[in-house]
Amino acid sequence: MKHTACKISEAEWQVMKVLWEKSPLTATQIIGCLKPETQWNPKTIHTLIARLVKKEALAVNKDANLFQYYPIVSKEECMREETKSFLHKVYDGSIHLLVANFVKNESLSPQEIERLRKLLDEKVN
Repeated sequence: MKHTACKISEAEWQVMKVLWEKSPLTATQIIGCLKPETQWNPKTIHTLIARLVKKEALAVNKDANLFQYYPIVSKEECMREETKSFLHKVYDGSIHLLVANFVKNESLSPQEIERLRKLLDEKVN
């Protein structure tokens, strides 16, 4: 997958999720996947696809008259970018403040706490 800054809108995320799940797909297939859950007009979905191609998050394979779209950025890469953006916007870049706020204000099961401990222990070692 291509390494590029993955700054995509919430609506564009919906298109990307469809293509991360299965690709390549035609615009008609993407519309078929999104229309039931979003009620978006097909023209709106075409616009989102075009934006994602322009942002270099999607590429298009032009076989004959069939345009098939596929992601050129990974879901993980976009998640990392979104996390960094959120962290800087909301917590001034402080992971400590994010984690502290999360731990204080969320109900965590014993299993979730144990998983967090293991992640932190792995980071230390």
